Amino acid sequence: MEIRKISSNKKEFLDLLLLADEQEDMIDRYLEDGEMFALYDCDLKSVCVVVQVDAATYELKNLATYEKYQGRGYGKALVKYILQYYQDRCNTMIVGTGESPLTIPFYERCGFRISHRVKNFFTDNYDHPIFEAGKQLVDMIYLKKDL
Repeated sequence: MEIRKISSNKKEFLDLLLLADEQEDMIDRYLEDGEMFALYDCDLKSVCVVVQVDAATYELKNLATYEKYQGRGYGKALVKYILQYYQDRCNTMIVGTGESPLTIPFYERCGFRISHRVKNFFTDNYDHPIFEAGKQLVDMIYLKKDL
């Protein structure tokens, strides 16, 4: 397994990024300013984008693993790498996600705890309803982990 920092041509990973954030103009808001990492195990398995919020906080904005490789530990390995990579740069890592029975438990298993909620984030910012595991996502749930 190898994790590479991606510094150019980030849009080449758009098909994978759209699995975690299904509206391209939302991805465009953070892609160029963010630091991108790609996990390879023979071939590409997962990507993530991290942005600096302030001097003490970074946000994991996008984490996606190809569906055929989900459940094999690639996403968790990438999160573990990111937490180690940023531990000397910040005090806190946050991540925002929909109120999903799939993603919230995943981040909790990675050591994150629920912090706060942004009401109507998905309904106010996306041009179509977003569903995960059969549930419409309305509020953004933020989780945080102290490093």
